[in-house]
Amino acid sequence: MTTLLWGVLPYVTLALLVAGLVWRHRYDRFGWTTRSSQVYESKLLNIASPAFHYGILFVLVGHIVGLFIPESWTNALGVGEHTYHLFSLYGGTAAGIVTVGGIALLVYRRRTRAPVFRATTANDKLMYVVLVAAIVLGMVAKLSHSSGDGYDYRQSIAPWARSLFTLSPDTDLMAGVPVLYQIHAVFGMALIALVPYTRLVHMFSAPVQYLFRPYVVYRSRDPEQLGPRPERRGWERAGS
Repeated sequence: MTTLLWGVLPYVTLALLVAGLVWRHRYDRFGWTTRSSQVYESKLLNIASPAFHYGILFVLVGHIVGLFIPESWTNALGVGEHTYHLFSLYGGTAAGIVTVGGIALLVYRRRTRAPVFRATTANDKLMYVVLVAAIVLGMVAKLSHSSGDGYDYRQSIAPWARSLFTLSPDTDLMAGVPVLYQIHAVFGMALIALVPYTRLVHMFSAPVQYLFRPYVVYRSRDPEQLGPRPERRGWERAGS
């Protein structure tokens, strides 16, 4: 089971990710989108969507730093284990709360706005379940080992994750990892495998300015009501 979970499953996940991206780009290029439902409701979306996107961005950055930056590098910068633990605990928990809060509002919006709910597929529901489970399990695992310096996953999970890139995964490192962290890792891999087959695929085509761009405007007010303003790329009138 150890070999299956930590030596085989990661590469199955990677294969599903790559194959899914290639298939989606070749056969479903017009479906490579979030299927925006802003036209049905925008008030809640203007709150929930930024909260989710900024929260998940910080969660992603935290995982990249924690898994792929060796402990020796942070020690060289003068960041000790206790300091790193506090940053990881409070920063990661805050990012997780913002992300889960954004998802909660998005789910509430989908359930209470009939047109949005009718546009929700079984695929979307599965994606939400796996996404929420992965984030919440990560928060619970972190909080359940928060006393003292917490669980030092940079001595086990992080080296294992880096060993995957050498095609010689050190599965023994995961044998003694707390169960909550192991379950979190499994759900994380399930989420990665689902990305190409859900609306999350748009993350691979979002430019850097995506986080700062305006929403797609389906209907704008009369320009006389808006008043004069300088033209900005991405904010020009569509012409109709």
